[in-house]
Amino acid sequence: MAIGLNNLHAPAGSTHKKKRVGRGPGSGLGKTAGRGNKGQKSRSGYSSKIGFEGGQMPLQRRLPKRGFTNIFKKLWTEVSLETLERSFAANEDVTPDVMHTRGVIAKGKRDVVVLGTGEITKALRVSAHRFTKSARAKIEQAGGTATLITKAVTSDE
Repeated sequence: MAIGLNNLHAPAGSTHKKKRVGRGPGSGLGKTAGRGNKGQKSRSGYSSKIGFEGGQMPLQRRLPKRGFTNIFKKLWTEVSLETLERSFAANEDVTPDVMHTRGVIAKGKRDVVVLGTGEITKALRVSAHRFTKSARAKIEQAGGTATLITKAVTSDE
């Protein structure tokens, strides 16, 4: 058989004849045409609403709508290099406490992360709980140092 667009056909078994409903008892789908007996669903023109459960309170209305909040989520106070450049002089020590006294960050329980947004030209000794890769690279390129603050592990014995 020649190959060509005029010889294309669907693979065997992939197409089916349409069910002809309501065409007598011999067809297997005569009389009620597969719709069962009586009731709203057996009538022509019936269409149900999505999620309708026959008058019972639908599942989407039975479930609580309060969502989910991860109580263990780590929250950070973000500080950009642009802000450090603006708020501090060259060769200065920058710690979360100093940032708070200068009004750069609000005093809180969150750890400080330094972001690489903006440029820095001053050599600063920055101490924070976390640095992005670009922030660390820019601080060191300007001649400063980036020091990680690690929390001391306390044991209750």
